[in-house]
Amino acid sequence: MAGERQSANLADLLERILDKGIVIVGDVRVNLLDIELLTIKLRLLVASVDRAREMGIDWWEHDPSLSSKARTEQSGRDGDGRVEGGADRELLEENRRLRERLAALEAGDTSGAPGAGDGAGGRAEQKEGGS
Repeated sequence: MAGERQSANLADLLERILDKGIVIVGDVRVNLLDIELLTIKLRLLVASVDRAREMGIDWWEHDPSLSSKARTEQSGRDGDGRVEGGADRELLEENRRLRERLAALEAGDTSGAPGAGDGAGGRAEQKEGGS
């Protein structure tokens, strides 16, 4: 009977820990003559997945080694850096437009001399002023 009572208490304790969560914190420091050589900060959180989500912790959903959804999103990228679906599509599109703009600006600069960018800017201003 004592064994049954302990397992019930252990199950209750585990359920309570997973429901509420528990944090264990520890630091290890290695000093030599008052010079800090190494610091290791250990943080351990034990909680249920639902409780972790309530606290805003969901890193396992975005780690490709732990989530098939994250693997799918990562494999959705092709060689051009385009994304089939994802939150960073706008950023990638902006990067593509900026690269095209930079290539066009570099193509317009044929002198190759240092400070030629200033000359190109001057030509553009002259065109606008003359129109």
